Amino acid sequence: MIEELHNNFVQYLHNQKFTYKRYIWDIVNHNDKLIGIIGARGVGKTTYILQYLQELDIPLHKKLYISADNISVASSSLLQIAKDFSVLGGEILAIDEVHKYPHFEKELKQIYDMLDIRIIFSGSSAINLEHSKADLSRRAVLYRVNGLSYREFLEIKLEVSFQRYTLEDILTNHIEIASNIMSKLRPLEHYKEYIRYGFYPFYFQNKDTYSIKLNEVINTVIEVDIPSIFTIKYENIINLKKLTKLICVSKPYKINITELSSKISVDRDTLYLYMEYLNRGKIFTILRAKSKGDNIFLKPDKIYLNNPNLNYSYCNEQEIGTIRETFFANQMQVKHTISVPKNGDFLIDDKYIIEVGGKNKSYKQIKDIENSFIASDDIEVGFGNKIPLWLFGFLY
Repeated sequence: MIEELHNNFVQYLHNQKFTYKRYIWDIVNHNDKLIGIIGARGVGKTTYILQYLQELDIPLHKKLYISADNISVASSSLLQIAKDFSVLGGEILAIDEVHKYPHFEKELKQIYDMLDIRIIFSGSSAINLEHSKADLSRRAVLYRVNGLSYREFLEIKLEVSFQRYTLEDILTNHIEIASNIMSKLRPLEHYKEYIRYGFYPFYFQNKDTYSIKLNEVINTVIEVDIPSIFTIKYENIINLKKLTKLICVSKPYKINITELSSKISVDRDTLYLYMEYLNRGKIFTILRAKSKGDNIFLKPDKIYLNNPNLNYSYCNEQEIGTIRETFFANQMQVKHTISVPKNGDFLIDDKYIIEVGGKNKSYKQIKDIENSFIASDDIEVGFGNKIPLWLFGFLY
């Protein structure tokens, strides 16, 4: 079997043409024995793993990539494959789509404890190893990967390199930073393309079929990934799709739980569970006031689709205010905590208040609040505490 799996791996490497290196390359420490690359479907987890294996300077027979939904893998076991690979001198085993393998936590633990090989695996963003019965949280180092930032999109499209900036850099030096970026391009020229199409790396494989592929991604998350992790009957999957559509056409701050429950014919607790499933699957972004903690059975203060590309895919019409806030929340969540404040749109790291709006947005709602800023759309360069919204796309 190892020979067959290795032949498949060589074919995967041959077909891997994507050369751009995502931000995660600067984050992952590959010296750890068990590494998990977690994220939404379509954000480039498989590509990253194959790129890493391509560049890993060890003989080809000492590294192996398998997909957990492969028929040969399903008919054997991850542990047995790892044992056979180790006996043949294998050093690093990459397991893709691990969430599709039943009780993968138990077998990963056994591989970790029994064998002297390194494991890198990818899985759905909905995986929660912190509550794994196998206690993988003490063994696995997890890295959560987001889709393309606006910075990464520009680098791929224009083949130009841009610096990443910390939030503190942007809040304090945004005029200089924006001016520096503008020496290379006009940032608003490409922004609308990114908002509509540029979040998922497969946009650059074939732009003409992007919308079709994105709908396939959404359907696979809802029909396959979420049911493989959570207990949900097949006949109820349609309710997840209905809920996604309803959130897409709703304003983030006008969520009516009673109305939503009625429209998809479920009780409130089931509705809250469905919201959490979609949040974990990176179809939704759910935000709450800090005082509510992480209780999923309390009404969220705001719900967005995870990124603006989903809004354009799922909705016939888009509300520009929702698109702006969705973009901001998506780019910010990679490195920062977000909650809903009493005044303003977002509270970042329990410290900064951000109000998101158009170029004429005033300070009225956050007047006299310490550490408050406006993220303003449709401007290239800001002034004072008014910062261009696009610039928050350079955080990672």
